[in-house]
Amino acid sequence: MGQLYEQIAAAPGGRVSYADYMNMALYDAQAGYYMRERTKIGRKGDFITNSSFAAVFGKALASFFIRIVERGGLPPAICEWGGGDGRLALAILEEWEKKSPDTYRELSYTIIDQSLFHRQRQRETLRAAADKVEQYDNVSRWLAERGPFSGIVFSNEFFDALPVHVIAKEQGILYECFVAARDGRLVEEKEPLCNLDIARYLAERGLSLAEGQRLEVPLAARSFWLDIGPQFRQAVMVTIDYGYTDEQLRAPARRHGSLRGYFRHRLVPDPLHRPGEMDLTAHVQWDAIRLYARQTGWEEVAFLRQDRFLLAAGLLDEWAVSKSAELFAPPSREDRMLRALVADDGISRFFDVLIGQKGVKLPIPDIWAAPEFLP
Repeated sequence: MGQLYEQIAAAPGGRVSYADYMNMALYDAQAGYYMRERTKIGRKGDFITNSSFAAVFGKALASFFIRIVERGGLPPAICEWGGGDGRLALAILEEWEKKSPDTYRELSYTIIDQSLFHRQRQRETLRAAADKVEQYDNVSRWLAERGPFSGIVFSNEFFDALPVHVIAKEQGILYECFVAARDGRLVEEKEPLCNLDIARYLAERGLSLAEGQRLEVPLAARSFWLDIGPQFRQAVMVTIDYGYTDEQLRAPARRHGSLRGYFRHRLVPDPLHRPGEMDLTAHVQWDAIRLYARQTGWEEVAFLRQDRFLLAAGLLDEWAVSKSAELFAPPSREDRMLRALVADDGISRFFDVLIGQKGVKLPIPDIWAAPEFLP
């Protein structure tokens, strides 16, 4: 708190945009949440994500990726944006080696992760597959060194952690919200909107706010797509995240915005609470991602809820009902993971999957193990 407060207090007017605050609170080299040497994912961390189910989630992804390579003609090259602790990458690599040893021999796996702590954890987790894995701290450096990429790019909860600006409409006036350092505390302040980039975003997206509505403005995600999206030749992109479509954003229940924190598995509505000690996240605006993907040459293949994706990708092929009397035996644990991923009230109800292609034409029916599950 002390380091972040001093940085904000030293800014012009003693305040910064929410986007700058998120950058500080998440990525500051000393005080940023993602840079801290502490467990963040799983029971001992602050939140549960798909990588917590890596043993089965990774199998389904590996099977899907193998079909894309073998039937879609792509080179066996994977790039994961935001690799976390590396467990999902390990599960994909192990399953790939088992199911397709021929393509595995040619497989390369790149992980992009800004956090030094996470990259260290990945090296520990992936020690047995070190000859297959490269690491970079940002996407731009990877592309600058490797050139235009051909292969499969996938991300799991990458875009929800990108910084966002925050705006609100009160008494017919649009305001931008700021984080200010005042009397030893971080507080929110507003001023009438004068950021032309935010105004441009609202115009190109055709968005208008209802009275009393707050909205996150993902300028970082927009810039990311417009900068990075063109730099691919023949590629398939699989983006997994939680978010809203524009229609969902208009629902009254979502008029208070989605920026919040997670600390020890508890949702924290106030993003200014525990700065640097908790995860900060905002729901992805899916129609924005889809728009900027199209603008940079990507063709949409599918957009569907995660449970439907996993079933269509072949998750049921991994189902093996445990006959073990030992509750925590590995088969029993995997069965519980599978159920959690496909149950109506499971984790997948929060996530969607966007699949795009560029420079290739996937044989759509052939890449799915069970197309009957597609919407």
